[in-house]
Amino acid sequence: MIFVIDDTSNSATAAEMVTINAFNESLIERGHWIVAGGLADPMSASVIDNRGGAAVETGAPHFEGDEYFSGFWLIQADDLETARSLAFAGSQACNRKVELLPLLG
Repeated sequence: MIFVIDDTSNSATAAEMVTINAFNESLIERGHWIVAGGLADPMSASVIDNRGGAAVETGAPHFEGDEYFSGFWLIQADDLETARSLAFAGSQACNRKVELLPLLG
């Protein structure tokens, strides 16, 4: 999974969207695409804990900070080097830092 890091949600310029869409198309064409999307501002998040029937909802995000995950790509890669290469390309395409986090299993 490749997470986009930003300090604002939905901040891509029109020119950045062109390069992001081209990157998305290349992921599809090369068989790496699973799904991608933007994420709302974390202030719209709420932590829910219903362990043991607790029915607790915080109405706030779990983590707070100046930067946060503003989007993601869930990709298919045969190995870590391919995933790293795609993360570097994604960072360039969206003009943002990204975090690559392998899924278990």
